Amino acid sequence: MERRLYEHENALNPESYTCKRRPVKLVFQEDFDDIIQAIAFEKKVKGWNRAKKEAIIRGEWDLLPQLSVRKNKSGSQT
Repeated sequence: MERRLYEHENALNPESYTCKRRPVKLVFQEDFDDIIQAIAFEKKVKGWNRAKKEAIIRGEWDLLPQLSVRKNKSGSQT
């Protein structure tokens, strides 16, 4: 975790999302026994909308299903 935070804080990858959004602040962390699972979870979360990300930051995992419901242009659920 410390290494990843250091990489983001010091913009070691100029192409990264956080490079131009420094300073960074760690707001969420999850432990994994397997690096493959950790990478898969990180990729999944990167594709989530802001509301879902904010829900896990607050620890409100139970809200994820309702925040996953898509709405069409008229605002109706699909």
